[in-house]
Amino acid sequence: MSDPVNVSVEGSVGTIELARPEKFNCLSLEAHACISRAREKFEADRNIRAILICAQGKHFCTGADLTEVKSKLKDAQALDHFIAFGIEGLRKLEQSRLPVVVAVQGLCLAGGIELMLSCDVCFAAESAQFGDQHAQFGLIPGWGGSQRLTRLVGLRRALDLMFSARWLKADEAKEAGLVNYIVPDDKLHEAAMDYCQKIATRSRAGIAEMKRLAREGADMAIDQQMRLERDAAVRALPGEDVAEGLNAFENRRAPAFKA
Repeated sequence: MSDPVNVSVEGSVGTIELARPEKFNCLSLEAHACISRAREKFEADRNIRAILICAQGKHFCTGADLTEVKSKLKDAQALDHFIAFGIEGLRKLEQSRLPVVVAVQGLCLAGGIELMLSCDVCFAAESAQFGDQHAQFGLIPGWGGSQRLTRLVGLRRALDLMFSARWLKADEAKEAGLVNYIVPDDKLHEAAMDYCQKIATRSRAGIAEMKRLAREGADMAIDQQMRLERDAAVRALPGEDVAEGLNAFENRRAPAFKA
């Protein structure tokens, strides 16, 4: 059986491509394992400065591999492992020091939206539709969907989307805050890759620290958030990347940050 995920590198961008279009790129344990291995590989490579997650075929991802889920329903330990493994993998993706960009075409449902919510920036094709279908089939989210969706779009909107299981078209998903950019289908990969290559020119350490501050600070009171940022700025400002950035600004050139 072929790998459910393809891994490649283009310049300073590592790409993780879901590669089960015949199964609508549904997520199995092996798919989660492949995503995690690729993330770890990219994090260890100092030349990689961004991760792009995308998918083959007409649809991004329609959720978990329900055949695999069904096979575990009578084995509580196996079912718990399936859920916990997905939670851990998506949490580590969310916490990665590298910025993670996702490019979505067609359907992004249930487990697919849970994967998308774990990324930092979302590009959507005009064909994209987003939805949490769990309620339609008597299921509940298991990989963080109920929590990340609520944080991103607010309680009432999240409950509506979970209760109704309705799909949002790309423009409505953008209005709700799920999507950053909408592009034509035939420009999706190009637009997302161009964005990744652009942010790959930034300071690797600086981008990582901004991501950490934003994600860790989200759970803090404002005074704690300000302290978190203050401490980070005091550590970062004397560093080599800041010196290079200021020198580039003074000399009207592009900065050349070290890997």
